[in-house]
Amino acid sequence: MYKLPFEVPEITYDEALGVLRGALRFGIEPLLETVEDMLAELGDPDLAFECVQVAGTNGKTSTSRFTAAVLAGEGLSTALYTSPELVSYTERMEVGGSPVSEEAFAHGISAAREAGCRVNERRVAQGLRPYDVTEFDTLTVAAMVVFAEAGVDVAVLECGMGGRWDATSAAKSIRAVAVTGIGLDHMRVLGDTLEKIAGEKAAIIKPGRACVLGAGTATPDSVEDVFLAQARAAGVTPVLLRPERLEDAAGEMHPGVPRRRDDLPRASYRIVRRPARIGAPLELTVATPRATYEELACLKPAYQAANVACAVALAEGYLGRALDAEALFTSVVQCPTPGRFQLLRPEPPVLIDACHNPQSVAAFLTAIDAVAPVREERPTLLAAVLADKDVEGIVAPLARAFPRVAVTQTSSPRALPAAELAALFAEAGAEVTGTYPTVEAATSALCGESYVGCGSITLAGELAALLG
Repeated sequence: MYKLPFEVPEITYDEALGVLRGALRFGIEPLLETVEDMLAELGDPDLAFECVQVAGTNGKTSTSRFTAAVLAGEGLSTALYTSPELVSYTERMEVGGSPVSEEAFAHGISAAREAGCRVNERRVAQGLRPYDVTEFDTLTVAAMVVFAEAGVDVAVLECGMGGRWDATSAAKSIRAVAVTGIGLDHMRVLGDTLEKIAGEKAAIIKPGRACVLGAGTATPDSVEDVFLAQARAAGVTPVLLRPERLEDAAGEMHPGVPRRRDDLPRASYRIVRRPARIGAPLELTVATPRATYEELACLKPAYQAANVACAVALAEGYLGRALDAEALFTSVVQCPTPGRFQLLRPEPPVLIDACHNPQSVAAFLTAIDAVAPVREERPTLLAAVLADKDVEGIVAPLARAFPRVAVTQTSSPRALPAAELAALFAEAGAEVTGTYPTVEAATSALCGESYVGCGSITLAGELAALLG
């Protein structure tokens, strides 16, 4: 069992949140050495268990959740590391399917802080510049400590951003990876073309790792070429996940028809039944090089089919064998996906979705079309968007899809001001019925009404905190 190599002060959960707030000033630092040195200082907690890593612009959180659930169903003690949280920071670290306690979370943060201090003290003594230890660096190191002390067998790690420089890539025990898809996101850091972003995410494909390339990597050809080139360079044979019918990947893939790749192993999925209303089941069949799994079902929208299938192929790749079909059915049907087409209030209905870029908005709207096909009968849209996203690419399709729009802004420092967002929706032809300075003000104004909240992960989180 892993043990910390030195004592760390026990701090409260509120004190841990203070540590993380202090680390926010460093922003995003594309530097793996910070986390690598902190883990080494802690005696390599990441070597106490094995890891599965998931990257992608969209679907990576759901795919990570389904993968963790599937591996748990195979009898493994499983941990999950995702971001961001919807309500509490503890949601970022799960053991056995549940968020860790505030005490365990704070303990991990304390260990990470102490490791960072020790590493930087040594660097200063050597005449080197101290590292800027970011919030995500701290959280990632803390998670490794928490998971190691919990004695888990495997941890599923969701990349926070990109892949090449993502803090999760510092883990030395990654055995299998997946990339769900590519979209234009975090362009200031990852690049301004799909191909550049693909290159950053493809970097997680390394020698000795099983690899699944999700449906969203298949088009355009230039994007798939980036992943296949990285796989060849690493000596890795990826499994290509493709829909049997293109309509089953609506919103998941860029325009185009995937090329036939008879030289590579292939997994596929087919939607057998689409949910006709909120709360109705999605049914699908997943076929992999090892097995065919029929009658999988979950109370999710159709866009989750690609994520379920990716998780199945990834779990198989990690285990190196077919899955137990009965256990798989139970794992998929019971897996929660907070913030993804989630009904917060049944009457009058309030639905949230964490879509936050054009590709995930397209997937979300395919689900809306299925359960509420008549635009004029849809509820009000409540929207908030982060300024560093493709705002116009988010606003335009949402404006076309909803008869009425209310806008707000979240507490995130990256939030686009509500007045600016309202102007963009009006320019896109939407009827803007209200502009609210905070999410709380919006929920008060819309009390007693049915609405759909989407446009950013932080909006979904703040709505879940207020109404959940």
